[in-house]
Amino acid sequence: MLSASFIHALGNAAKCICLEPATLETYAGDKWFARALPDAVALPGSEEEVAAILRAAHDHGIPVTPRGAGVGYVGGCVPVHGGLVLSTERMNRILEVNPADGVAVVEPGVITADLQEACSEVGWFYPPDPASRKESSIGGNIATNAGGPRCLKYGVTRSYVLGLRVVLADGRILTAGSRTHKNKQGFDLVGLFCGSEGTLGIITQATLRIIPAPRARMALHASFPSFDLAAAAVQRVLQAGHLPCALEIADAFTLSAARKHLKTDVLPADAQGHLIVEIDGRRDALKSELDEISSLLRESSGASSVYPAYTEAEVEGIWELRRGFSESLKATGLTKLNEDIVVPRSQLVNFVNFCAALREESGIPIACFGHAGDGNIHTNIMVPRDAGGKERRDEAEALLPRIFDFVLACGGVITGEHGIGLAKAPWFSQAVGPSSLSVHSSLKAALDPSRILNPGKIVN
Repeated sequence: MLSASFIHALGNAAKCICLEPATLETYAGDKWFARALPDAVALPGSEEEVAAILRAAHDHGIPVTPRGAGVGYVGGCVPVHGGLVLSTERMNRILEVNPADGVAVVEPGVITADLQEACSEVGWFYPPDPASRKESSIGGNIATNAGGPRCLKYGVTRSYVLGLRVVLADGRILTAGSRTHKNKQGFDLVGLFCGSEGTLGIITQATLRIIPAPRARMALHASFPSFDLAAAAVQRVLQAGHLPCALEIADAFTLSAARKHLKTDVLPADAQGHLIVEIDGRRDALKSELDEISSLLRESSGASSVYPAYTEAEVEGIWELRRGFSESLKATGLTKLNEDIVVPRSQLVNFVNFCAALREESGIPIACFGHAGDGNIHTNIMVPRDAGGKERRDEAEALLPRIFDFVLACGGVITGEHGIGLAKAPWFSQAVGPSSLSVHSSLKAALDPSRILNPGKIVN
């Protein structure tokens, strides 16, 4: 329960507080399975209201769990310590799209796809493209440093954040960065908040880099008789001097699920590996490059079939197929534990072979697909049921430490997009090491000494 003195300390911001049981239930979690009811939900509509709420929470020792659109996969916005969930969804204005400066200025609740559409209307481009772009918010993307298929060429969200306004735990307002494309004034405070998962402050405004929109895009998808050949083809494409904007891969289990669920005939029944390659730029140069990549895959990479897409409609058809992979896995009837590990590209085959060996040993399917161009593979442990119909959840979760151990041993990381949240908290100290963990703790203590912001996540 929130005290009367806390409500009084909010002043005019008290109108942002919701106590209805249905609202509390709505804001109890994200797309991960864990949930915890907050004591209240705060829905501020301005930076001033965010600052007032945090000042009062700081003074009264009330935990505050920041929340974007609530579509994360690691429990990052689960209020495990109760208190307030502070959602920025009402702060959803696109304040400026300025091609002259190459910037867009937005509030944190702006939906990613809406910003991309606003940029497209003036012939410009905001490249970050998480799969959830039609429902995820810019604030959440920054908090998790979100990625997506285009990271190979264009980079992750951090590459596009020039400046931030952030309300700190005690209600102070910090301005970090600027609207210039070069800035070496002091420490990289912008980078500090990108990927911080709401543990250091609450973003209230972002100045983002935008670029001229590519004139056109083309793509292809190719099937291979083995995953090893598909992974080797990734290296061949890059070594041949091509830099696609996206290079996606899928394994045999994923392809089998997609054939059944999507009822598509473009994935050969014997395909054990699959690639999607997208290129963009000037239309008059794209066709010759796509034809060159197609020939490379057919003639020297072992592809059993290659389907080029020269028109926008054909390209979108390929991505509809790719977007259907996750739903296809869900349609198997098995519970999907979705991890987003990253390995060096040279370790891709070794990693998938390791997962195949785990599958043979445990009898638990593991489906791998994702962003082969940057080594970010969505590793889905598909939880089966025993003869009595009970999920083999404990057995499936017991595979996670072995997967993470392998990833870390080969120079990889345990998350590339989703973040740490609750789901990966048990492995965070192992992943970053004692010195890095100490630095994380020191930064947390400096910016949030009372530990009220998103407690229980990353560092306590």
